[in-house]
Amino acid sequence: MKFTRRKDAASGQEVRGAFSEYDDGVKQTADPPLDTLLTAVLGGDFVRATFGGLPRRDPGTAWIRVVVRPVEVRGEPRIQFEQFERRQAFTKNETREEAEATLRGLHAIGFANVYVRTRHGELEIRLSKKGKAHVSRRSVGEAVPDSGHNRQKELPLPEGRADRLLETMGILTADGQVRASMRPKFTQINEFLKHLQHVLEPTGLKSHGRPVEILDCGCGSSYLTLAVHHYLNHVLGVPATLLGVDVNESVIRKSVEKAERLKEEGLSFACGRIGEMSTRADIVVALHACDTATDDAVAQAVRSEAKLLMSVPCCHHHLNRLLQAAGPAEALKPMLRHGILHERTADILTDSFRALALRVMGYRVDVVEFVSPEHTARNLMIRAVRTGHAGEVAAVREYRALKEFWGVTPYIETALGEPFQRLMAGGV
Repeated sequence: MKFTRRKDAASGQEVRGAFSEYDDGVKQTADPPLDTLLTAVLGGDFVRATFGGLPRRDPGTAWIRVVVRPVEVRGEPRIQFEQFERRQAFTKNETREEAEATLRGLHAIGFANVYVRTRHGELEIRLSKKGKAHVSRRSVGEAVPDSGHNRQKELPLPEGRADRLLETMGILTADGQVRASMRPKFTQINEFLKHLQHVLEPTGLKSHGRPVEILDCGCGSSYLTLAVHHYLNHVLGVPATLLGVDVNESVIRKSVEKAERLKEEGLSFACGRIGEMSTRADIVVALHACDTATDDAVAQAVRSEAKLLMSVPCCHHHLNRLLQAAGPAEALKPMLRHGILHERTADILTDSFRALALRVMGYRVDVVEFVSPEHTARNLMIRAVRTGHAGEVAAVREYRALKEFWGVTPYIETALGEPFQRLMAGGV
């Protein structure tokens, strides 16, 4: 091992480190997360990496996101870095040696979320506010990296062509190019619309005989609201009206202004709490409704007898506070004593209760990955299509067993109220 000084390509700062050689030529340091990152990206199985989230170590950096992928330039392998700032993006193709220096610089910046995809697995490195790194891996099916420069993707709202909606929302430029700072939002919208298209057919709403009524619970800045309305009416040719609801008066005013600029019919917004709206809906969507607001959105969909619910939960605080390693769950004490494992267990358990409760209330439910973790850590989606067959015995039994094992009462029961309790009491 030897000590050396070098200037990082990303930060421009001179750093001093201790390096030794791996057999594959990746230089090992005294920093295990960095070693893991270098091995994954510089290895032969690399597909794609994304650096994002708040910079923990260098908050003054101009970069808000960096996307890394393998490419070929004139037949030679290179690593491409696409670096996004607030108003612009820069792309550079580097040799393996240059890429290693850039990766060290990115690591020194300390982005809160790092996601790496290889042919056979995924790697996530999350950096806490105190600078502690949490590394997780999982195996997945083989992926093949696309090393071409001009990649064409089939998207519901594609890039490279003028689109008045996306331009009004500030996502595209006038010539159809995605603004650097809006790339994650552009991806989220298209992935959501893909899921909508996938489950729309079984609902029968395409031949509904009247405009489809959609309720967006917690619409926020209304990017998704406007995109869903536009996609159904102008891309799929399905007549639809949409109401966006949010408790924040400021964002509702801005959403109304956007709708007025678009001059679209069937778009409206209201200030109110999720779950307290008297309106009925055929489709209920809820993107990142915080904590129990997701349960209220689920209950809103059930009361409306909505044909379709698409919910991406966020911030599972309620059950996290109740979860204890007691009773039958005492065997899990070694796992729950760790804060991050306790939190993730509560997240999974909360959404498991929600999925089961929807089955009890007469819905067919899928829990899927909404978008890649490189775009948002909150990427789980609950998709539910109404069947009308409420009180399924197997679902009631599973819900009871799960509740008894953990000794908790999730908020979804409060949100669904007496109809849910009646079905649970009537089950075998």
